[in-house]
Amino acid sequence: MPIQRVRSKWAKTNSLLKSTELTEYIPETKRWSKNTLQAMLDAYKMVYVKPDSGTFGSGVIRVEKRANEYYSFQMGTRKREFHSFDAMAHQLQQTIRPQSYLIQRGIQLLRHANRRFDIRVMVQKNNHNHWESTGIIGRLSHPAKIVTNYHSGGTPMSMEQLMSGKLSASQLSAYHFRLKKLGVSVAKQLQSQYPRLKEIGIDVAVDSSFKPWILEVNTLPDPFIFRKLRDKSVFRKIHRYCVLYGRFKRKRH
Repeated sequence: MPIQRVRSKWAKTNSLLKSTELTEYIPETKRWSKNTLQAMLDAYKMVYVKPDSGTFGSGVIRVEKRANEYYSFQMGTRKREFHSFDAMAHQLQQTIRPQSYLIQRGIQLLRHANRRFDIRVMVQKNNHNHWESTGIIGRLSHPAKIVTNYHSGGTPMSMEQLMSGKLSASQLSAYHFRLKKLGVSVAKQLQSQYPRLKEIGIDVAVDSSFKPWILEVNTLPDPFIFRKLRDKSVFRKIHRYCVLYGRFKRKRH
């Protein structure tokens, strides 16, 4: 039986919102409309407009409302500025059509060396067919871009490096445990609706009060990013589980 893949971010978000345990970790997310964009910018000042289905951070747009009805949006390295909401929304609509897009509350990410970062949590079915958080890695954004994805120029780094000076060793250990526990909860909730799932990659934003926010869940996550960690045992376990549930073929000797 093939591994299940769920492309729609909207479907995955709605599945997670059915869990009372997880709702507090999910930024407000709505389907694209001009009126919704205006309301969410009024509420949060910054949002992300992202395609309902897409990978590697492609098509993601950061939209901001500044003082005096001044607006901007950025996709890739190009930032455009406008003196009215209508002018900005019109240009944004031209940019994203005809795809289905979502609007998500923007979370101000923690920074390292003045670059934003988020965290990827890898969760997999283990050899007992139980969910296990097998890897955690930070992703430092390209200096000129809004996304952290490795394929978009982001830099994989250990969470310890990125959190250095922000959390003590004991606090970091506790945070590591918290993210692993959150990862398993997310996987179990998604599996209740998508029973053939075997692996997920959760993109987690961390705000200034160290609250984790679930930005996105990928059901075909890139395991090879974990090769960048100094601790090579992490990738070895991830790869072993991938072979176990059939994503990769077992090597012949």
